[in-house]
Amino acid sequence: MIKVGIIGGAGYTAGELIRLLLNHPQVELDFVFSTSNAGNPIHHIHQDLLGSMDQDFTDQINAEVEVLFLCLGHGNSKEFLTTHEFSSTTRIIDLSNDFRLERDANPLLKGKSHPSPFVYGLSEWQREKVQKAQYIANPGCFATAIQLALLPLASSGYLTRDVHINAVTGATGAGTSLSPTTHFTWRDNNFSHYKAFQHQHLDEIQESLSAQQSAAIGSLMFLPHRGNFSRGIFATSYTEVEASLEEIKQIYADCYKDAAFVHCAASPLHLKQVVNTNKCFLHLEKHGKYVLITSIIDNLLKGASGQAIQNMNLMLGFPEEQGLQLKANFF
Repeated sequence: MIKVGIIGGAGYTAGELIRLLLNHPQVELDFVFSTSNAGNPIHHIHQDLLGSMDQDFTDQINAEVEVLFLCLGHGNSKEFLTTHEFSSTTRIIDLSNDFRLERDANPLLKGKSHPSPFVYGLSEWQREKVQKAQYIANPGCFATAIQLALLPLASSGYLTRDVHINAVTGATGAGTSLSPTTHFTWRDNNFSHYKAFQHQHLDEIQESLSAQQSAAIGSLMFLPHRGNFSRGIFATSYTEVEASLEEIKQIYADCYKDAAFVHCAASPLHLKQVVNTNKCFLHLEKHGKYVLITSIIDNLLKGASGQAIQNMNLMLGFPEEQGLQLKANFF
């Protein structure tokens, strides 16, 4: 059994990560670190785990765990790793945005530079690098949905025109901390956009797409939206592409023929098809000179904790789908 630890155990992504790890046949959850909840039962915070585990949160760390998951707020993972030391063989998977960009990939561990950089963990496009990596930067949720939709076009050199992207995320995408736009009375029967054309995930999307296409990528015109539902991302992207729909479908079929979790659907999509799964579903249409790609994921699973488990499986040589064979909450 592989011993794993979680740092920052009280948030939504940590709760889903704990649920998945408890049901993973080759993993033992060694500790869940939370200074604000130390000594309290984990199921007091993650109430869906009542009856599934008797562990408490702790403020003590086992530095010898084989895998460490960082579920800290953005900007806090770097600080944590400069003040805490782990075994030289510990694999680290960070779910924040601290190490996603190439300029940030080289970590400081206990205040010292480390020769092994963080690898960007978009599993379907970085499989061999993930398998060899010691440190993984888990992609953002919007970034996962959008990149899986657009990377096949970039790999064929078709992203030379502006790309228009609209994506809606559920309330869990904002985390557990309360703000004016996360209260029920604000979210219920409401809809809005935010961070228009300047969302923090754009940089990692741009970096991945540019690595696939030699020609310059067209501008990414991204409008993120807040939905009045709990979880999931529904993203639509369109751009001018000269190829026929049949040619485009073949590109996607070739790119994802061996992907365990990415599937192209023949019919239009709806969000319930992927909620509570680690899947990404894609649908392709052609309208005149424009190709329209619809992409749907669960923001807490394929967009966060599920993809982290997928990366762990690849790193450790486990079957990629192990612990992630989940059915959607369709009804």
